[in-house]
Amino acid sequence: MTYSIPRIVIAATQSGSGKTTLVTGLLGALRSMGLKVQSYKIGPDYIDPGYHALASGRPAHNLDSWLLPKERIKKLFAETAKTSDIAVIEGVMGLYDGGRKGISSTAEIAKLINAPVLLVIDSKSMGASAAAIALGFRAYDPEVKLAGVLLNRLGSSTHEAMIREALEKINIPVFGAVRRDDSLAMPERHLGLLPTEENQDRELINRIAAAIGKQIDLKAVLALAQEAEPMEIVIEPPAGSDTVKPKDTEKCRIAVARDEAFSFYYPESLKVLEQYGAEIITFSPLNDATIPAADGLILGGGFPEMFAVDLERNFSMRQSIRDAAHAGMPIYGECGGFMYLTEGLVDFEGQFHKMTGVIPGRVRMKKRLQMVGYVEARLLEDSLLGPAGQRLRGHEFHFSAELPNELGSEYPRAFEFTRMRNGEKYPAGYSKKNVLGSYLHLHFAGCEDAAKCFTDACKKYSAASKQLG
Repeated sequence: MTYSIPRIVIAATQSGSGKTTLVTGLLGALRSMGLKVQSYKIGPDYIDPGYHALASGRPAHNLDSWLLPKERIKKLFAETAKTSDIAVIEGVMGLYDGGRKGISSTAEIAKLINAPVLLVIDSKSMGASAAAIALGFRAYDPEVKLAGVLLNRLGSSTHEAMIREALEKINIPVFGAVRRDDSLAMPERHLGLLPTEENQDRELINRIAAAIGKQIDLKAVLALAQEAEPMEIVIEPPAGSDTVKPKDTEKCRIAVARDEAFSFYYPESLKVLEQYGAEIITFSPLNDATIPAADGLILGGGFPEMFAVDLERNFSMRQSIRDAAHAGMPIYGECGGFMYLTEGLVDFEGQFHKMTGVIPGRVRMKKRLQMVGYVEARLLEDSLLGPAGQRLRGHEFHFSAELPNELGSEYPRAFEFTRMRNGEKYPAGYSKKNVLGSYLHLHFAGCEDAAKCFTDACKKYSAASKQLG
């Protein structure tokens, strides 16, 4: 099928160049023109897409070639962008940076979806050297369609003119020139930006959109996006279509934790669970008294360490999760959700807070990042996510660590992780009967067998519960 989708990739020379602020402002400015804008984030990041959604009014999606097969990325992009007037894709780190051998780099995804690229250059303390940088980025891979630059953090009109003159000599157009403005800075914490679940400052988003809209040539950006060639996509049957018979009406209800403490979910990942027969309902471990009536439980990543006092105080919620675990309900926890499932966590100040106690052992927050990167996870035993030996692709990003003196030799590990940057292998997570938790973040659109296995477990629990009831 052919899709004609105006699209543009906003890349950068390196992390910290301000591309998330520029993209958020660009989305808001384009939306204010009355355009339907769809946004994307390259890589596994959960937080930046939240700001995209505030600015565009639409859920943002991740494009990641480690977590998802390339053809699935193209299909996801086409299906979610087909009704938009323009698709804006924010890159990750620098244009050519990614996992091992450049996997899931901005350059790789830009070529995959055949989109023109605008390069953000942090111009602070820089003059004509900005042109040399742009020239090098353009020459490094001629297959990347680097169409121009966005100059960021300029100090003055003279500063801007100096760089524009240098860029004119090498025929690289400037699509935007943005001045330094600390009032537009987004709030941050140890994993990056403050999640939008905690920051609904729409006034800040409006200010960013207004400022960026005046300093970027929106008409030129839109015209460039419209030059992108049509995409040819092979349409495959939807998830579950080859395994769920027309007369099979088996369903299950999966309760997903979603509040300020637990917010890391990919929209398309949850959609896959729905395609396998799950009804997704949400609840708040912070604010609700108990979990809702459900056949399975998912606790995603987030920041339980920042809300440990309130999570500990909500005794009835912790007890309801323990009761569900003892009753045999399938329970899956990722990173922050895994931390919440343990006996407790030690925060940055060294204070211990009780958590649910479903998983034996504790976790401790560290001052330094413990792990960030892609991993391959091999299941060590049959579990909620598949049979022993099955391999899943995911990523880790956490400041906490398991306390080894709390685990003991009987602690049933869920996975053997292989760190993709250096090949290091190590045991990870916990898996026993109906409970599985680890620091692994998955995207079910890239591991549908795991999604089916989990929903099947929930359906089995539902059927057993009905027989007992």
